[in-house]
Amino acid sequence: MTRAYREIYLSKAQAALGDAFDYAVNACGIPGEDFVKLFITSTISRRMENGEPSVLAGKSGIELALDVMLETTGKSLGAEPAGKLGCSREYWIGWAVAYYQWYSARSYSEIFKALSFDELQRMYYTLHEADISKFADIADERIREHFKDTNLKRIRRAYGCTQAALAEQSGSTLRSIQMYEQRRKDINKAGAETLYRIAKTLGCSMEDLIEK
Repeated sequence: MTRAYREIYLSKAQAALGDAFDYAVNACGIPGEDFVKLFITSTISRRMENGEPSVLAGKSGIELALDVMLETTGKSLGAEPAGKLGCSREYWIGWAVAYYQWYSARSYSEIFKALSFDELQRMYYTLHEADISKFADIADERIREHFKDTNLKRIRRAYGCTQAALAEQSGSTLRSIQMYEQRRKDINKAGAETLYRIAKTLGCSMEDLIEK
């Protein structure tokens, strides 16, 4: 399975995002849902998704939160951390979501669409001492419930074509077809030639494959 970036950065990314949520919510009094919206709007979230070492390992959680606020609101935060970071429910949320983003290679925007901050708060009480794989399994289930079949999957099934047959006939890899259908790769960003070959194989237009 393709991960979002190299695993050597994972633990630092988890700690930094955990500290960012802890600091924003508990030290600065920003409602969790509001900070989520600011975070996924900011370039910080996308730079983390892309595996930029300067963000994943080069910034503390407080620095990430400050950057998010300054970039999205033009305001700076000056609150001192309320005690030691790394123990709160909010820390666990950032820590767990950072893991799942790495694990699934999905965007933070997709993850927070399927899992609201309130739901993550409720999950904390039963999962914060469990193995992180249990959280990943639940997150996968929520993603599947929230995001229905892609246009590619719907059209392929209607055409009566297996993933393997589509991959072979279109000149794509089976893994690529699977990842497009699982939304782990964005088909909207696929090359024109790739889209053309898939569309031609399925007897549809390239536009039919695009996700609105």
